[in-house]
Amino acid sequence: MKYSSKIKSSQGFTLIEVMVVVVIVAIFAAIAIPSYLEYARRATASQAQQEIQRLAVLLDRHKARNFNYRGFSISSTTVAQDSSFPYTISIVDNSTSNPALNANSAIGQGWAIKAETSDPKNYTFLQTSTGLKCKNKTSAVVTFDSCSTTDNGSEEW
Repeated sequence: MKYSSKIKSSQGFTLIEVMVVVVIVAIFAAIAIPSYLEYARRATASQAQQEIQRLAVLLDRHKARNFNYRGFSISSTTVAQDSSFPYTISIVDNSTSNPALNANSAIGQGWAIKAETSDPKNYTFLQTSTGLKCKNKTSAVVTFDSCSTTDNGSEEW
């Protein structure tokens, strides 16, 4: 009997210990989750930039064969179709009315590619055949001609 009374068993954790662990985990989560979300946004933005540059190469190949950009069309084989890709890519003739390159009214001497996102915290991109490469987080100010001004959030890429 004396032997069993000397053994003090420690089973489980106290409420204070559990609460301290929960607070520490909450602090780590509060730091890590926003950092991860920003990393994911940058990754999809980089993917959109890569897709725009790939399309620019395809447009140059089309011009080398046909002597203009007219008749180039976006198809499912041209633009990446992925549910995790939150961008809508549009390619138009960079004339004043901006018709599609496969439209009858297209001149075919230049192009503009715009990648719009559904995420308001990510960038909308624009690249033109004249060398303009810009991005802006305000989707509404990005046209096929410009990304607005630097005062309105426009940046080069």
